[in-house]
Amino acid sequence: MRHLRLICAVADAGSVTKAAANLGLAQPALSAQLGRIERMLGGPVFERNRTGARPTPLGDFMIARARLLLPAVTGLREEAARLSDHGRPGELPAQLTVGSATGHLLGRLVHHLTAAYPALHVATHVSWSADELASLVAAGRVDYTLVGVCDEAPPPSQAGLTWRVLGIDPVFVLLPTRHPLADRSEIELGDLADEQWAATPGDGCFADCFTSACAKAGFIPRTLLETDMASCLDLVESGDAVVLCQPMFRHMDSVVALPIAGVPLRWRHLIGWHPEGPAVGVADQVIKLAGLAYFDVIARSPRYSTWLLNNQGYGVDPALDAHPRSSG
Repeated sequence: MRHLRLICAVADAGSVTKAAANLGLAQPALSAQLGRIERMLGGPVFERNRTGARPTPLGDFMIARARLLLPAVTGLREEAARLSDHGRPGELPAQLTVGSATGHLLGRLVHHLTAAYPALHVATHVSWSADELASLVAAGRVDYTLVGVCDEAPPPSQAGLTWRVLGIDPVFVLLPTRHPLADRSEIELGDLADEQWAATPGDGCFADCFTSACAKAGFIPRTLLETDMASCLDLVESGDAVVLCQPMFRHMDSVVALPIAGVPLRWRHLIGWHPEGPAVGVADQVIKLAGLAYFDVIARSPRYSTWLLNNQGYGVDPALDAHPRSSG
């Protein structure tokens, strides 16, 4: 369904650039998604040139079917959400579904939720796409979602959702311990100009922000590979790439996470929910528990904990009124 929505958005806008702006995405990110869709379908959906994007015969076929399917599926999801046995709005439902695209906070949030509400069944939904998770919240299939956005970028543009900032982190870089710069307390971005880069995937503007930061440091990055975390670690350990990572990365003997001097890249952690969802009555509690989860993962990283002592304005938002010792 997300692929069909993207195709319709490009068709309606008449160009990939305009569609990206309408969707709140970076143009390269939308182009990459469109390329994956076309590979999956086996042919081009649009002919792209200086004047815009024009549907191919395959594109006309997909657009026509999408305009029939999307309203029907949206209506089905809305009816299913209203009829599901989640309990009445304002009450804790029997089940709470939490989505995540951040990677670090979900496990600890599940721990705190089950500790605070022993009778609650907690389900999870993980995706690299913050936009997909926002759509699931809007459709009533996910109650709360954790996502990350680059620096001052807006949250996913799904209408009607409420978003709360949990905190802000610098972006660190992951090096093999045998790297000649691995013993530094921080590293200049320009010192890594000759490296190949890798990061976990996402649908926001992070790749563009990274390229801009490199340009300010005086170089153009050779590449930015998007792959899963296990493959990122393999690339670092083998010396084939350095990896952009969150600073809460847990200690490993073979790799080291280092801060980048001047903090050229930042990452905001958000939690989102629907203000009329069945679990909205516990929003304050869930937000506080998410803050506790954030404290937990920071505490697991002595390097980041030390860095925070000398760098104000990062880490958990103090307005959350969460404290690491207030829950198990």
